[in-house]
Amino acid sequence: MIAEDSVLLRIGLVKVLEMAGFEVLAETGDAEGLLAAVGEHRPELALVDVRMPPGFTDEGVRAALMIRQESPDTAVLLLSQYVEERYAADLLATQTRAGIGYLLKQRVADVEEFIDALRRVASGGTALDPQVVAQLLLRRGGGPDPLGRLTPREREVLALMAEGRSNAGIAAELVVSESAVAKHINSIFTKLDLPPADGDHRRVLAVLRFLDGTP
Repeated sequence: MIAEDSVLLRIGLVKVLEMAGFEVLAETGDAEGLLAAVGEHRPELALVDVRMPPGFTDEGVRAALMIRQESPDTAVLLLSQYVEERYAADLLATQTRAGIGYLLKQRVADVEEFIDALRRVASGGTALDPQVVAQLLLRRGGGPDPLGRLTPREREVLALMAEGRSNAGIAAELVVSESAVAKHINSIFTKLDLPPADGDHRRVLAVLRFLDGTP
């Protein structure tokens, strides 16, 4: 399901997704059409523009929040022209079984990376724009740190996990071995008091803990 008011971008997204093997059940240019289509088709993934008619403010975010409440099995990925941290935080604070993501529209230009992000979200994972993660870290630069038990390296690993990076991707970014990354992630789980469970599920829980700031 695609909700994007720019006709040209919407057409482009449809073609890119179909070429990558996705089935686009419906497309719309406003939040009302998005909610109606989700209610009818119950898609696995909704790709939603943050600002849509009529007000071009937060219509997409509000619609996404409703989807999270009424269709918890539908993953949601928000697209935005600019980094709007509060919108990302609103969406990411909703914990359901489905995946969540927030990307800048400029990321669409890197088709391979964009499709990888969509697949992660569709499979229940996260995909956060690096600029969003950077702003969250900057915001927490002063005052009490809810993740104070983590070492600087563990915080780096968790930030990259928030972007949706795999262990291999994190290892390449930090120039360390994948086994070292796995050890850091296990330490993060322990320090954040996340009990043993499915690995992907614990990754999402760790990222949510990082984003919402709960100790």
